[in-house]
Formats: sequence, structure tokens, C-alpha cells
Amino acid sequence: MDMVIETRNLCKTYKIGEVEIKALRGVNFSIDKGEFVAVMGSSGSGKSTLMNLLGCLDKPSSGDFFLDGINTNGLSKNEYAAIRNQKIGFVFQGFNLLPRTTALENVELPLLYDRQKKHANSAQKARNALCRVSLQDRFEHLPGQLSGGQQQRVAIARALVNDPALILADEPTGNLDSYTSMEVFSLFQQLNDEGITIVLVTHERDFARYAKRVIELKDGRIIRDALIQNRLYAKEDLKLFKQSEIITPI
Repeated sequence: MDMVIETRNLCKTYKIGEVEIKALRGVNFSIDKGEFVAVMGSSGSGKSTLMNLLGCLDKPSSGDFFLDGINTNGLSKNEYAAIRNQKIGFVFQGFNLLPRTTALENVELPLLYDRQKKHANSAQKARNALCRVSLQDRFEHLPGQLSGGQQQRVAIARALVNDPALILADEPTGNLDSYTSMEVFSLFQQLNDEGITIVLVTHERDFARYAKRVIELKDGRIIRDALIQNRLYAKEDLKLFKQSEIITPI
């Protein structure tokens, strides 16, 4: 199986004045193509630092990080930006959509930064991505005209549009209610079933059980790396919610 992520003794140290803070202390793991991994840990565990390194938003102090077979050590600033654009799709808690830009234009945005111009028809690629997340009737809507769940679907479409090797989702349902969160996780599970590799940061243990594997951090070290037992399926949980009428979907 192809390896999408590999870390070797990954370390990250921050200096604040005279004080050194060791955020990551020799982290080793790999993620194969098609996995769905939840990264967990309390505040200060190093999970946000790890996500920044995996997303090529920051560089390690030492150790090696391979993304889709490429050793990111020694890459220039421009090469880092290029690999980030071509290999990674990001989904954030706050959606990060441009408020005065339509759903279609928000999704198309990463393609406009593609210096290699691999995509001849960026608008059609964006339409296809929105259809993939069931927003084919929302192309021309502004973010303010969409519900929170629909905005996150636009963000997921934007993450998909470049055909990335990896989707990184950082607390993607932090601003959503329970029902809408399950809708988003149902979509993630569907995309993962199609072969897309997903790494998710969450502090919610129940939501982590929608993944296939969990990596848990404490004090910059991995304390648990295991397959999810009794995995949850969001589509089934949505049916239970509807049957119990606890929440009426918006």
C-alpha cells in the first residue's frame, strides 16, 4: 500500500525568550493511502503543532517528514507552498470562506494558485467538487446565504478540488451542532470509502470513533496508536436521530 505520510523522530521546539518549549519529542508514525486517522490530545499535547507540520505550514526542528513520497526537509519556501497547494486539502473549524465570493468561486480559488496550470477548466473542476458534496444547487450562493453545514461542505469541496493526496481537517465540526456534525462526518466517511486519505484533529472522543484509527498525543509524544474498536457510522447515527426526533435538521 502507498504511504502518504511518514514521520521519523519528528521534533519541534519553540523558543520564547530564554525558554525552550518542546512541542513534539520524537514522533514516529506512518499513514497509508486510504486511511482515516483521528489525532487526539488535550491542550498542550502537541496535536496542533503536528497538524501544522503535516500541513507544511511549519517546519520541524529536527527529524524527517515524508509527504506522498517526498522528503520535505530542505524544500525552499516556494517548494513548500507548491507541495501544500498540490498535495493537501485543508478543512478548518471556521470554514475560512471569502464572504463576498460565491461557493463556486471559493472552491475554485486553490486552482488559481496552481503555478503549473494543471487544470485547464478550473470552473468545471469546482462545479464537480461541489456536486460531490451535494451542493449542485448552491453554486452562486454567498457564504452568508448558506447554513453552517453547507459552508463546511463548500470548504470540503475546496479541499477536494485539487485532487490532493491528503485531506487535513482541524476540528471541522467545532462550530456545528451535533446533527450537522454527523452530516459532515457522514460525508468524510463517504469520501474515505472512495479512497481519500483523511487526517482529522478532534477533542471529541465520540467523533473520533468515526475514523478508522486514532493517534493520541501527550506532552509531545504518541501515547496511543490503535485501530478504532466499535467504529461508529455517521449515516446510521443520523437515522437514529431522525427516528427519535431529538433534533430537526435545518
